[in-house]
Amino acid sequence: MARRRSVSKVGSKAPDDRELLSLLHSVVTVADHEALRPWRLLTLRGDDRLRLGEALDAAAGTSRADGETNPKPLRAELLIAVVAAQIDHPKVPHWEQVATAAGAAHLLSLALSEAGWGVMWRSGVHTNAEPVRAVHGVGDDELLMGWLYVGDVDPSFARRSAVSSRPVPDPAVFLGAMPR
Repeated sequence: MARRRSVSKVGSKAPDDRELLSLLHSVVTVADHEALRPWRLLTLRGDDRLRLGEALDAAAGTSRADGETNPKPLRAELLIAVVAAQIDHPKVPHWEQVATAAGAAHLLSLALSEAGWGVMWRSGVHTNAEPVRAVHGVGDDELLMGWLYVGDVDPSFARRSAVSSRPVPDPAVFLGAMPR
């Protein structure tokens, strides 16, 4: 886990659905109060990425020349949309359900990274704009949390990352005790 890094530039290869399902075995055990399973994932490949680009442009009020497409969703061959449900439950507040969905997404990013794939979780100001929600089929009781951009990693980047001297934050900064 300490070797995990966001990979902003990934290659054109990506895991297929069979490999994703295999990796999800380690994700479905995410901490989940009352086992609500308040999350789902959507894969975007091929033209789905173009449709996302059009929705992002519509949300931003951007118009492009004929035949020009929004390049952002094309940064990876596979995008995995992370959707959190917000289920009314007397014991589990909505924020906790969103935390579970974020935990599932992060576990998946760790599993993908461990399997040798590059991953970067991206979102933005238009993530939950109506055109973007609509193209994903996100319901009124759901929150689109962004996309995992997934692809292969350039071997030279992988070698540099393996021996990186990039400092890791001091863990002591994050651990304290309850005030008296």
